[in-house]
Amino acid sequence: MQGNATASKTSTTIGAQRRHGGGTYTKAIDARKRPIRGLWKRNGSFYAQLTIEDPNTGRKHVKRVRLDDVKTVAQATDAMVNLKKKRRDQKLPALKQAPKFDDYADEYFQHYADAPNLKRASTLKTEKINVKKWRTHIGHVRLNKITKPQVMAFIHKRQKDGVTGRTINLEVIAFRNVMKRAIDDGWLVSLPTENIRPLKWTPKKRSLVTLAEIQSVCDAAVKVSKNGVQFTDYVLLMAYCGSRKSETLRLKWSDVDWDRKQLIVGSDGMTKNGKSRTVDFNEKLKRHLAEMQTREAPDSDWMFPSPQRGKNDISAKCFVVTMRMAKEAAGITDFGFHDCRHFFISFCVMSGIDYMTIAKWVGHQDGGILIGKVYGHLSNEHAQQQAQRINFEPTTVKSA
Repeated sequence: MQGNATASKTSTTIGAQRRHGGGTYTKAIDARKRPIRGLWKRNGSFYAQLTIEDPNTGRKHVKRVRLDDVKTVAQATDAMVNLKKKRRDQKLPALKQAPKFDDYADEYFQHYADAPNLKRASTLKTEKINVKKWRTHIGHVRLNKITKPQVMAFIHKRQKDGVTGRTINLEVIAFRNVMKRAIDDGWLVSLPTENIRPLKWTPKKRSLVTLAEIQSVCDAAVKVSKNGVQFTDYVLLMAYCGSRKSETLRLKWSDVDWDRKQLIVGSDGMTKNGKSRTVDFNEKLKRHLAEMQTREAPDSDWMFPSPQRGKNDISAKCFVVTMRMAKEAAGITDFGFHDCRHFFISFCVMSGIDYMTIAKWVGHQDGGILIGKVYGHLSNEHAQQQAQRINFEPTTVKSA
């Protein structure tokens, strides 16, 4: 690389100096008063002169890169060598001015708006809520200037505001997603969240709803809403199989395997983890599905077709209004759709079913670890019963 590489049209050469705009570049000098190839000074800062290849066009151009956080010639020389190594290893970040986080967040969400198949609308909606908090915190900072201390400052502020560890972890994940995209776009080499561990948090203990309370809400729904019967089918199905509210709405009758006595949840690939799962029939689930089938709409494939579907076969969107009316009529306030899933898991645990099997039914990928943490306290009696089965005496094994 030539130290006197062609400068921009606005520069003029004066001896060992290059005047560029409002400042003058001067060759950096080593201890023996010799100019250092490719190293310049301007307004008290050091600059490394590199030949950069545009990855889009393949064209090469000379670029002076400011070396931040260097004070001496020796430090500047080391920093320049490091930049050249990154260039050789193709790990050099984009050297043009990076956008501010606020502007780049707009680009990030526009990218997924233009390619809706990459992320679900519900996921993007949640991400926007979480990223909005980061925009308030560091929206004015350029991507390559965001530091780990700034990230930690955000976390500490949220903790001080009384936000739970789980919520903060989700906010950090949303921020990390945006920054990962920035790496893909060449603005960064590494994440400012690197080596930041998720916060520990204790799951909130939910009050255990009873089947009688669930039935009370369903009975009230039949009285106060014209779609009370469909609402009842929906709520009881979640209570008997542990499915989430959105994936339950997308169930079709083709998802029921009567021969194998299984319900397939997420055959459309739109579950929380993107994978389908099978729930083996228990007696109540089997009976409830059979009763629901007697009410199957002849012109729809959905278990819960939209009452306003017209000629289009679409599923119901939600039962939020019915739930609100039914709870008020039943006099039960502390109940929601997710309590049905909680009900199913809780009674599976208290029935002595192993956590791995429950995790398989409800779509947990951790083999039952989360269920053990959140619901393990429910099975103390079962654990004590199992402890009585331990035998510390030698066992005689009969030969075949």
